[in-house]
Amino acid sequence: MNNYNIRKAAPADLERIMHLLDCGREIMRSSGNPNQWPVGKPSRQQIVNDIEAGHSYLVVDGDEAVATFAFIPGPDVTYAHIEGGSWTDDTTPYHVVHRLASTAQVHGVFATVINYCKSVATSLRIDTHEDNRIMQHNIVKHGFAYCGIIYLLDGNPRLAYQWTRND
Repeated sequence: MNNYNIRKAAPADLERIMHLLDCGREIMRSSGNPNQWPVGKPSRQQIVNDIEAGHSYLVVDGDEAVATFAFIPGPDVTYAHIEGGSWTDDTTPYHVVHRLASTAQVHGVFATVINYCKSVATSLRIDTHEDNRIMQHNIVKHGFAYCGIIYLLDGNPRLAYQWTRND
């Protein structure tokens, strides 16, 4: 059992976050996902923006940051249009999980992140590349429903999912 904690990222964490994104990129490449997150994406400026907006988080094990993610209140402009389906709930305010990455040596990070996000929000949306089988598996395993395809601002398609608390 891991003993992870989650904290907001600070400007001093920028280099560690960039390293974690590189680790995530390498995991994707080694698992058959060569096209998501080309070098330079997510950009350093995007991460700076996330930190400044208070949307960047770290998963820490002791004193070491082992994963990063962005947790952003909606609406997200890329989620305004969905093809091949529909959101399971298009009325409840939602949060979005973006830019999740970790070192290859840690396990259970996705569960830690999603459990934290579920404790804060009643509706979550997340998307991933069609080749990101690891992420797709984790998303479904943690109660998200596949909703359809959304398009990033650069036009690239992503598989979109939603989880809504059923109180």
